[in-house]
Amino acid sequence: MLSDVTLDLPVRPVLPALVAALDVAGAGVLVAPPGTGKTTLAPLAVADRVTGRVVIAQPRRVAARAAARRMAELLGERVGDRVGYAVRGERQVSRATRVEVVTTGLLVRRLHHDPELPGTGAVLLDECHERQLDADLALAFAVEARATLRPDLWLLAMSATPDTDRFAALLGGPDPAPVVRAESALHPVQRIWSPPARPIAPPGGGPVDRALLDHVAATVRRALRERDGDVLVFLPGAGEIAAVTGRLADLRDAVALLPLHGRQGGSEQDAALRPAERRRVVLATALAETSLTVPGVRVVVDAGLSRVPRTDLARGPGALIPVPVSRAAAP
Repeated sequence: MLSDVTLDLPVRPVLPALVAALDVAGAGVLVAPPGTGKTTLAPLAVADRVTGRVVIAQPRRVAARAAARRMAELLGERVGDRVGYAVRGERQVSRATRVEVVTTGLLVRRLHHDPELPGTGAVLLDECHERQLDADLALAFAVEARATLRPDLWLLAMSATPDTDRFAALLGGPDPAPVVRAESALHPVQRIWSPPARPIAPPGGGPVDRALLDHVAATVRRALRERDGDVLVFLPGAGEIAAVTGRLADLRDAVALLPLHGRQGGSEQDAALRPAERRRVVLATALAETSLTVPGVRVVVDAGLSRVPRTDLARGPGALIPVPVSRAAAP
């Protein structure tokens, strides 16, 4: 399958070494920076060498659909031919499917239902550094299935984070699993601190201060004036995305305003990931921080807030509360 792809991405030179390591050890770790092609090219390379279907797990539905669509495009096929996907409530696969992209939650359910994973030759866990319950369970169940039921199953963890010692130890058994690294060119990034004109009230579990949303919209306008390329805006939730989109509505004749969040349908999410003839402003939640490469982006505007699960006595346990993000966690 990889031989059918002419695209040369930074991860491609290390794929022979990756497949050779998996052939010997049966498990491995691939470390590659964002945008190097690990999500799209590594499954195709593995599919050339294993018998059975290659299942690659993504933490989010939009990422699963986008990865399947990208691989199908590289092969010159439709989604559902040799590359398909399965997410909650939606599946596009066929008898010819060799690579299937699923969410980690769906992979957990499959492993729980039948840990032998009949018909599957390899499991790839993308963005494995994301510490979510589904991701941890998928990793644990897959390791146990390979150790007790399927010693022939290839297991690969993929991440852009260089801290791989834990994953290599988990996957390798007595000896750590081999780690293959891909390099890519680094580009300078200029950070511009743009605080609001007046102090903003902290969320505290309630709605985001309207003044902050006004300031985010003003900052997007400034970015469009002062910089070239598309603009990616990070906001904590769908409500804030709608509010800022409304504040920028007068720009619709000049730029494409594209929301990107988990409540959208598949076609709406996919539209934000496609290049356009005019400049785009993609207003996204944290799902665009990992797993997805939004093409054309040259400027990122971060509101500095993220929704995280917190116990809130006023709204019930497990509510998603907007909280400030640390500088280290910001995109």
